[in-house]
Amino acid sequence: MRVNKLSLTLLAVAAACAAGTSLASSHREAPFITTSPKADGTDFYMFRSYETGRSDYVTLIANYQPLQDAYGGPNYFKMDPNALYEIHVDNNGDAKEDITFQFRFNNTLANGGKGVELPIGSKSVAIPLTQAGTVANVADANLNVAETYTVNVVRGDRRKGSVQAVAKTSGATSFEKPVDYIGVKTLGNAAAYATYAGKHIHDVKIPGCPAGKDTGKVFVGQRQEGFAVNLGPVFDLVNATAAQITNPSLINAFAANSIQNKNVTSLAIEVHKDCLTAGTEPVIGAWTTASLRQARVLSGAPASGHQASEKAGGAWTQVSRLGNPLVNEVVIGLKDKDKFNASKPSGDGQFLDYVTHPTLPALLGLVLAGDTKALAPTNLPRTDLATVFLTGITGVNKPANVTASEELRLNTAIAPVPYAEQNRLGVAGEVLKVGGLANLSQAKDLAGFPNGRRPKDDVVDIALVAVLGGLCVINGDNDGLKLNSIPGVAGVTSACKPSSVPLGATAANVHDGVDQAAVPFLTSFPYLNTPNAGSQ
Repeated sequence: MRVNKLSLTLLAVAAACAAGTSLASSHREAPFITTSPKADGTDFYMFRSYETGRSDYVTLIANYQPLQDAYGGPNYFKMDPNALYEIHVDNNGDAKEDITFQFRFNNTLANGGKGVELPIGSKSVAIPLTQAGTVANVADANLNVAETYTVNVVRGDRRKGSVQAVAKTSGATSFEKPVDYIGVKTLGNAAAYATYAGKHIHDVKIPGCPAGKDTGKVFVGQRQEGFAVNLGPVFDLVNATAAQITNPSLINAFAANSIQNKNVTSLAIEVHKDCLTAGTEPVIGAWTTASLRQARVLSGAPASGHQASEKAGGAWTQVSRLGNPLVNEVVIGLKDKDKFNASKPSGDGQFLDYVTHPTLPALLGLVLAGDTKALAPTNLPRTDLATVFLTGITGVNKPANVTASEELRLNTAIAPVPYAEQNRLGVAGEVLKVGGLANLSQAKDLAGFPNGRRPKDDVVDIALVAVLGGLCVINGDNDGLKLNSIPGVAGVTSACKPSSVPLGATAANVHDGVDQAAVPFLTSFPYLNTPNAGSQ
């Protein structure tokens, strides 16, 4: 099929829009995890903290339980006490965890396990709701269920390494989780809920860190969904109009069905950067996982209690994995999605073909132009994608010694940028802003995706630039970004240059119809916004 220049430009924008919403982070991305939403990781963030006075810290946020309707009572979205939630850090580039933060949850009925009771005639009878009245503090007597959790830090192998408890500065090792935002009558308006939730931001001591650098913060609680994506229309074979995707003044018209009316549950921890790095290597890689017990028995006559129908046992079995956004969603083939969720970075060689020979560009061309080759870059194998997702970019976030593996990588030596000054297009946006690689020294913001990930980073647009060949346009004919080979993978090379990109220079500027920068966020820990109220 022949496509003229004008059609190609429109096609690029349409493709961006399409992939943008099909590139919907990791919401319900694999067959098995749809059956266990409490263990479903949706987004993972890692960045140098840009809160005033906290620039020497790194914030890691793992979101779970996708697409929460705020009105989902009476049980709402408590975390699973039979699951193990983890954030792993690789600080030497060998694709193995060196530090793991483990979160375990406990949900306890009030009144000694009987729950809040009301006198009904001559009897005391348990109430059916999460609350018996308004809630204002962390141990409110009106709460029917106390949600608490512990955090351990494991150094070395996640199952065999040394384990120590993260503790409050008071020494306590049990942390309180705020109840979900049931509604304004129970918890007040958004400002009141923000105050209530803020009481659950805990100052902590992290064992094993260098002296004077062992403090941090921990928060677990419900937050407003921070990912800008229009799920329905795009999964419907890019169901959007030309006006929605070509008129800059309508950039958010296509976002009418975006998901900011949903909530998620965030596991957030802030750690001094010198506690996460090793030796002189400033680059760390990280990912989050959730595991369930290998076996469970369901009782046909459960005892009274909270979540009492299930007896879980056996070894921990990983069922969810997330580092870079979008990978399992739109890169890994359907037949291997559960396999990827159960895998470790050290075994990622088995998925290499999905990265070096991606199907998404061909699918977009097929849907939008009836031709699998209309949009797909020709530099196969796609060493540019492998570099971004599997090793990090030379001079930006590639460790000195790296084993190719899917991790979100952050160069902790690159200073953070205040929220208002962040380039939503991350590193690629800064390259374009300063006029190319030759002027990279003039860039003010190299602290964004794929160098870590901040909430404001428009990872859909950035990923689209990469998938449709925009990095090859930036790379030029002289391999300026060192994208023609994969570090640590011998014999895999390609010609990642402008002539390999069907969209030409347009590929470096593609965008979807949803502006990530328009999503409301906080400028301090835990950064993601106050959740939507269930009564609104």
